[in-house]
Amino acid sequence: MTATRLALDLAVTLRHDGHGGVADDLAHPEGLADWIRERVSLLDCAGQPVTVDEPLHTAVRDLRAAVRSLFARAVRPGPPSSADAHRLLPERGAVQRLNAAAALVPTVPRLSWEPDARPALRLHPAGSPPPADRIVAALARAALTFLDGPDRALLRACPAPRCVRYFVKDHARQEWCTPSCGNRARVARHHERRREARDAPQAQSGAADHPSGPRGRRS
Repeated sequence: MTATRLALDLAVTLRHDGHGGVADDLAHPEGLADWIRERVSLLDCAGQPVTVDEPLHTAVRDLRAAVRSLFARAVRPGPPSSADAHRLLPERGAVQRLNAAAALVPTVPRLSWEPDARPALRLHPAGSPPPADRIVAALARAALTFLDGPDRALLRACPAPRCVRYFVKDHARQEWCTPSCGNRARVARHHERRREARDAPQAQSGAADHPSGPRGRRS
């Protein structure tokens, strides 16, 4: 996973639960702790003990809300994810939240140039910020980089029934976030066509039983 895709990974911690509802991988601090542990190298906190307390849990979930609100803007003119239809943050507020989170940890450029390698310039935290601030700032910077980069134009909200995920369209024929969503959408379309085919004769029969116009009037 690249740092820019880290923002997408945060957004899809809200997902379809497989039973018609929505699952939240970050619903509890323990879930966030597991999520951070799997991405520690991207969050500027490798080698540091991280305690997921309530302030960090709240900060990451608030940041996710801002990211999903701006993702909803990015997919226009298409619809946003169904999970965001009635709970989007104001876009100005979402941008301000990301900018403020990114500013929690000032950074300085640092050059490294190993033998037989190209020079590499990386941003490193200035001073010794606490791990929680480093995590929140890293997530915010990943979101800002994503929204400013080429992946934004490829972002889509999955149109499968009840899916709440966003995805980056990696190839021209990709329509869904996962193959399972594609299967579910095809099954839903199949059932809808069967229902329409079943209802059509009934509608025609009803129209014949209740004629309208001059011929259908009784004196």
